Amino acid sequence: MPTRYYELPLCYCRAGLVQSSVLHVDDVADTRTDASADLPLQLLTNFEPTSVDHIDRQCPIEPRERRHPAARTRERTLSVTTLAAEFHAPSLTDFFPPAVLFEGTPIELDRLMLVRLLMTAVLVAFLFLAFRSPRLVPKKLQSIGEMGMVFVKEQICDDILGKETGRKFFPLIATVFFTVLFLNFSGVIPGLNISSNARIGMPLVLAVIAYVAFNYVGIKKYGFFTYMRSSIVVPNVPPAMHVLLIPIEFISTFILRPFTLTVRLMANMLAGHIMLVLFFSATQFFLFDADNWMKIFSPFSLLGGLAFTLFELLVIVLQAYVFALLTAVYISLAQHADDH
Repeated sequence: MPTRYYELPLCYCRAGLVQSSVLHVDDVADTRTDASADLPLQLLTNFEPTSVDHIDRQCPIEPRERRHPAARTRERTLSVTTLAAEFHAPSLTDFFPPAVLFEGTPIELDRLMLVRLLMTAVLVAFLFLAFRSPRLVPKKLQSIGEMGMVFVKEQICDDILGKETGRKFFPLIATVFFTVLFLNFSGVIPGLNISSNARIGMPLVLAVIAYVAFNYVGIKKYGFFTYMRSSIVVPNVPPAMHVLLIPIEFISTFILRPFTLTVRLMANMLAGHIMLVLFFSATQFFLFDADNWMKIFSPFSLLGGLAFTLFELLVIVLQAYVFALLTAVYISLAQHADDH
């Protein structure tokens, strides 16, 4: 009698019970006759699962052909972040690592928070060492610190707010500038490799500080109602236009300003981290894990990573400058709200 194949109603491939959902049955006798066509099929002899190499129907779980174990690629969930067996492409999970200290408490610390605390300590130490004993002829550290302070004072405070108001708000704007700058720098430091500004917490805090500062200036000078009216009511326009312009001015001044400050900083640092990790992890993959012919791509991904690191350094400084500059601009606009 010829070999017969029967398909199991359930697939036990993953459970290890059989290699396929198709059974190879030898010496099967079909006891059905014309008079007993509705009787169940009787399996009279032994049966055993076939090798998957010999089946002619595909199991819904197992592949049609079984590969040699040594050549079988480790299985991974198919997604846009899984490109190869040993290549871990960057993803948003990088910004939400597991807790390192005080897990489950209100002061839980993960890797990103530790990086933030470390860079804050570095900033405090830098300023302390640079200005603890200032000299008329500054040394290297003091010279670097003074260059940063002079840049903030002359290029942001004095230029946007004027000398008198700029001197008043210099401590706030300098704090914003150096905080953003140092927290951004951790994104290109080996071993840290991520900016804590790439997660929304710190950019949001800095945006709230700027928001409170410029509204405080306006309310203190004009009073709450006069400041609100001067900020959202555009003068010298037809009255009917106010129905359209007042909501636009309100959203632009009191909602979009802190929102754009937060998202601009966070998105730039998040994108920079993802691009750097993509270049350097691709270099590692091409060099150590990929097939021989793919190793030729490793120098190109490495050069791309180095080039993007230089670009990221520019972005780091630029984002600190833009955040501090816009803070000064918003304070200036609130101070002159009646000139809307």
